[in-house]
Amino acid sequence: MPADFSRETLAIAAGRWPLAGIDEVGRGPLAGPVVAAAVILNPERVPDGLDDSKKLSAATREELFAEIMERALAVSIASATAIEIDTLNIRQATLLTMRRAVAGLPLNPLHALVDGNDPPVLACGCEAIIQGDGAVASIAAASIVAKVTRDRMMARLCRRYPAYGFSGHVGYATPQHRRAIAEHGPCPEHRYSFAPVKGVWFR
Repeated sequence: MPADFSRETLAIAAGRWPLAGIDEVGRGPLAGPVVAAAVILNPERVPDGLDDSKKLSAATREELFAEIMERALAVSIASATAIEIDTLNIRQATLLTMRRAVAGLPLNPLHALVDGNDPPVLACGCEAIIQGDGAVASIAAASIVAKVTRDRMMARLCRRYPAYGFSGHVGYATPQHRRAIAEHGPCPEHRYSFAPVKGVWFR
């Protein structure tokens, strides 16, 4: 069942509006950035079919991405590079990316809902919701925006570093990707703190 707008409706009734949904993508890959999005939906123009981006086809994600960008009251996208991930660790880099996304919103939210169980520290209240990307419309919208954005970033990296096939596996540790690392070594977009790169190559 797609995500719904009930949490946002409660927030409006409680005077906690604007409310931002936050989600990230890219914690697990061996290469590329981690990307977060923050979205404040328009209560009168919520796109139909919002859901966890992983449950949607690439074509549906692209269609919903365009609708979200056109209809939402505010959207902000932020990322942390592979170097930042190696320097900070993936958890801290992810939380930083979420804070950057919220800071980039043209509207200041009074409250935020984030997917998972590890919310960032924000100037506004922030509540973590496990599997929120499949239940809460604003978080689902953020998951779609983050996923589409990161996939596009990885496609651009694939053109720059074609030996690794980034557009196919988007940086995850597939057998193809592992073989490419073993054959060519890592590129500057790899996360040197992640196995199988860690302990073998150094920046």
